Amino acid sequence: MSEKVLSIVEITHLVTEAFVASRVAPDTAAMVAEALVKAEADGKFGHGLSRIGSYAAQSRSGKVDGFAKISISHPKPAVMAVDAASGFAYPAMTAIIRDLPALARQQGIAMAGVHRSHHCGVAGHHVEAAAEQGMIALLFANTPSAMAPWGGRTALFGTNPIAFAAPVADAPPLVIDLATSAVARGGIMKAAASDQPIPLGWALDADGQPTTDAKAALDGTMVPMAEAKGAALALMIEVLAAALTGANFAYEAASFLSSEGDPPHAGQLMLMIDAGALGVNAAQRMAEMAMRIADDGARLPGAGRITRRQKAAQDGLTVSAQVMDTIQGLITSPL
Repeated sequence: MSEKVLSIVEITHLVTEAFVASRVAPDTAAMVAEALVKAEADGKFGHGLSRIGSYAAQSRSGKVDGFAKISISHPKPAVMAVDAASGFAYPAMTAIIRDLPALARQQGIAMAGVHRSHHCGVAGHHVEAAAEQGMIALLFANTPSAMAPWGGRTALFGTNPIAFAAPVADAPPLVIDLATSAVARGGIMKAAASDQPIPLGWALDADGQPTTDAKAALDGTMVPMAEAKGAALALMIEVLAAALTGANFAYEAASFLSSEGDPPHAGQLMLMIDAGALGVNAAQRMAEMAMRIADDGARLPGAGRITRRQKAAQDGLTVSAQVMDTIQGLITSPL
């Protein structure tokens, strides 16, 4: 099958259908499809349509429970604990975005922890949704082991993203989304899938040597951003997203990519702060900062997503032949 240009609605429908055919409940399938399509539209290709095959393989094998029902408890007044029940992370994140802002408005600040979870996709999307409700938000997520402590050789930490968002008056939220590795692992995955080399400084091979071979990099370890500082941040996120929530540490978590093994049972932690909690109009002050940045010839981090998202909404998404084949293969071979 050749590549196609499809509207956001068309590709979302097809991806939803592919997941329903892969032992995923329709409501969950729709959440997963929306997340992957939005990632693709924003140019976050490592978290986009390239994930369809591996996600579907895991739901088909039972590594991810596509019919999981999350459970929610409130062990403290401003705390929300979510058990993702070995399913996809998106239902848990959807519930947090729905419920946690009200707690933050009541208490000034609120926290949600997720355990028995999976890959949460583009971390920036979740904090952006919180900022659209007047929240300043932080999300910490641990991932299966991919990075060694600084000076070590064993992959004990994940690439562990951290995302931050804040409301900006009369403008889209500020969104900062970064992995604690030198680059996101998704970039190496994409290079490996297309047999492309990667730049030096991204990863080490299994022997701890710098490599430009993407496949060797996936068998080795990622280089932390800012060297020891990035490794320290990754460790901090292991504490927040795993030790605090009861999720698996990175070295205990099975791959987000393979259909083999036990559920990864990774963790996420989201903090929300009411942007008006201290009686200051933080969104208006952020607008002043954004104006200063623009006047200096720069732009807010993450601003490019808006342009890409608008273009995708207008022109549709170009879906590769490989992805189209994957989708059609899943739809025509339901379980």
